[in-house]
Amino acid sequence: MKRTRVTVLMTFLLTGALVLSACTGNNGGSAAQEAGPAPAAAGNGQSTAAAGNGQNAAAANDGDAAPTAALQFTPAGDLSKLPAVAKQRTDTIIVGLTDPSGAFTPYFHQSGYDGNVSSLLFTPLVTVDDKGLPAPGLAERWDISADQLTYTFHLRKDLKFSDGSPLTADDVAFTWTLLHDKAYDGDSQIPTLHIEGGEAYKEGKANSIFGITVKDPLTISAKLEQPNATALVLLGSDVLSKAYYGKDYKFGQLDYIKKLHEKPLGNGPYVLEKFIPGQEVRYVANEHYYAGKPKTERFIYKTSEGDTWQYLETGEVDYASFSATTENIDKLKSLGFVNILPYTPSTYGYLQLNLEHESLKDKKVRQALTYGLDRQSIYVDANQGAGQVANIPASPISWAYTEEGINDYAYDADKANELLDEAGWTKGQDGIREKDGQKLTIHFLGSKNAQTDIFIAVAAENFAAIGVDFQPEVFADFNALVSKVEGGDYDIASFSTPMLTDPSEGVVQFVDGEIKGYDNPKVKELHDKALATSDIEQRKGAYKELFQLLNDELPVIFTSYKKTVYAYNGRIQNLSVSPFTGLSSSLPNWTLH
Repeated sequence: MKRTRVTVLMTFLLTGALVLSACTGNNGGSAAQEAGPAPAAAGNGQSTAAAGNGQNAAAANDGDAAPTAALQFTPAGDLSKLPAVAKQRTDTIIVGLTDPSGAFTPYFHQSGYDGNVSSLLFTPLVTVDDKGLPAPGLAERWDISADQLTYTFHLRKDLKFSDGSPLTADDVAFTWTLLHDKAYDGDSQIPTLHIEGGEAYKEGKANSIFGITVKDPLTISAKLEQPNATALVLLGSDVLSKAYYGKDYKFGQLDYIKKLHEKPLGNGPYVLEKFIPGQEVRYVANEHYYAGKPKTERFIYKTSEGDTWQYLETGEVDYASFSATTENIDKLKSLGFVNILPYTPSTYGYLQLNLEHESLKDKKVRQALTYGLDRQSIYVDANQGAGQVANIPASPISWAYTEEGINDYAYDADKANELLDEAGWTKGQDGIREKDGQKLTIHFLGSKNAQTDIFIAVAAENFAAIGVDFQPEVFADFNALVSKVEGGDYDIASFSTPMLTDPSEGVVQFVDGEIKGYDNPKVKELHDKALATSDIEQRKGAYKELFQLLNDELPVIFTSYKKTVYAYNGRIQNLSVSPFTGLSSSLPNWTLH
């Protein structure tokens, strides 16, 4: 099972990474993005350095819905309260993170937390700005042909990988080609762009992809078979060194890359110094970074499973994120030494369903479980309003978000019982429903933290009321949870998407086989329709119909949209947060005052 696009919903740690870079970047698994008035559609053949007059690959939020408008920054009130251990750090910033798996090669991540790590090691050709619009990264500009089929990227001069070797168009061509290898089974959506000759290469009928043209060391183009609204940010993803990652490359054999996962060679602001599983990830500033060496020499991701508050309070970490409850905010203010920044990310939470289990194949059962789960109590009331119930795979800050024709599945045990009766599940003497000799049992997997405790307490009561045998299992180790899901030993598992820049990233899991057991041709038809145009209104219409369909079929149970508060050491200057890229875009500029 692919797992690059997933981060655990119940974790109140760092959630931003440039895509999938983590999940962002633009690796394409579930990368980032959206915004207001649609940029003019590309097609004038003119050169552009931003999507404002280029392709609407990651159209942003409506201006009225800009999340930054509601933010209220609260500066540290008394830095004299800063713990001594934090005061003593002069060239190092430490951030809490759920333990990554160690797969730090872009396009091969095992979790969103791997992506968080690699987002500091790699910079994409095209990034996104605070409105979710494409912006220059390693590429200083790009051209899009009038027919929206040919994308030409112009790289910055003198780009280098962190070992000092040059980064050229040949490296970009190698990266795009590698992702078309028949052995590639990661989450990148680049192969779905249908670059001319890509399928022939994948089938072993060609030695190269003829739609990819290296014009000179700084210029490369890709020609697609059909228009795709996400092509700009997908093609503009991270770049792998051909000399390093391609040294042992043989068509159909990609296992060698696994040996390089913990020894990544990137081009981003930082270089991996050391990875200690279960403890920390250490970085040093990259002197070859195109934008200049970061101002802070060292950066550390410290594994903080369940200890986030303690680490922040004692000064062991400089930054952490929490649910934006009044209680949390008041508690953070009482510390005195942290800046507080509330913010709404472009993510959504969901309960992944094992649709290969017979009971969950029935839509009426899935709808019954949704009606029978008091999501308002779990995700909103218990969090003092720091959340919103989700019913579609798009955040309220997305330009594609809609409530038109959407069932809110408000808690209704009677409706849930009615649907289960209709589905043929009858209550036995013990109150548990049965059908064909099998009890209706739900084996739930969740991450160990307070939010999971709330979920289990409410779900146990809710499901008992509708005759469902609820069996929860909690994991302190996120990677262990993922392994259990990959093995199919579950009924429901709690996850969240990474930052989403384009609505397509929120629905791709329903068309690419990520959700095993779900295959609806109409969903794919609408997905493709939304990608086939850069016209924002046409895309909105396609996504509205697609969201209505998914809201009815419920291949997953949508749970919530987060409201988060970031708390960080008051000494840190130049920190900003994007709903689409999290912290990664501003991190190279952080300084300790």
